[in-house]
Amino acid sequence: MPLRLVFMGTPDFAVPTLVELAGAGHPIVAVFSRPPRPAGRGLAPQPSAVARQAERLHLPVLTPTTLRGDDAAAVMRAHGAEAAVVVAYGLILPKPILEAFPLGAFNVHASLLPRWRGAAPIHRAVMAGDRQTGVTIMKMAEGLDTGPIVAQRRVAIAPDATAGDLHDELARFGATLMSIALGALERGSLQMTLQGEAGVTYAHKIDKSETRVDWTKHWQEVHNHCRGLSPFPGAWCELSGAGRIKILRTTKGIGAGPPGHVLDDRLTIACGSGAVRLVALQRAGRQPMPADEFLRGTPVAPSSVFA
Repeated sequence: MPLRLVFMGTPDFAVPTLVELAGAGHPIVAVFSRPPRPAGRGLAPQPSAVARQAERLHLPVLTPTTLRGDDAAAVMRAHGAEAAVVVAYGLILPKPILEAFPLGAFNVHASLLPRWRGAAPIHRAVMAGDRQTGVTIMKMAEGLDTGPIVAQRRVAIAPDATAGDLHDELARFGATLMSIALGALERGSLQMTLQGEAGVTYAHKIDKSETRVDWTKHWQEVHNHCRGLSPFPGAWCELSGAGRIKILRTTKGIGAGPPGHVLDDRLTIACGSGAVRLVALQRAGRQPMPADEFLRGTPVAPSSVFA
């Protein structure tokens, strides 16, 4: 029989899983999401992507600021859910909350655990130059992404793929894999494997201080940095006359020169070793655009410097 579920999620990444589970016929008795945040020119509070989707599905939405407190677990148990599904929710689930669900709480995590536990697994995998990543379904425990593994799917990372490219792919695979896992949970056939300690790495939240491009590094490091931060928060640099530039896509370039110097009329930029060619970029306050379109509006002569 379908499972009574509580769904907990906030950003776009979680939406495919919510849609998948609702379509599979699981009664979703409550959707928890982060509270509305100021957005847009007027900075009016805007509901999260998950909250908007839940409203379209006519599901009840709750947006608590915390799940800690003596009455939080009692409130959660009152929903009568058998299990919880958690996808990029953004709040820590204390032990009493995890214990509120008889069958447990299950999480979609965008990495091949135990590699890249933590807040930014997609960004960190690309920034590190990993050739593959994946999605993991995990039964949640108290530690940071330490629970037993239910299922995994591996995904190759193409040489020029961005974090944004992987985000959409992993969101789809996570939704499918969670649906399969809950089917096994319904039948009583779900199997789990404890995580080992070998290969543990942590995907710390991206800090603004690490987003500026360092052209003195090897071209591969610069390339991985730019694509790993694309489209958000975005790797950036400055160009005289154009201000701050966010770099959205790069590829391997041909040539050499002083780091940051433009080598040709195709926006090939010298690095500490080798070069990268800018493929897509964005000026502050403008829309993203391909490099050739950028050059039509902002001529950049060879020997110009990106700093």
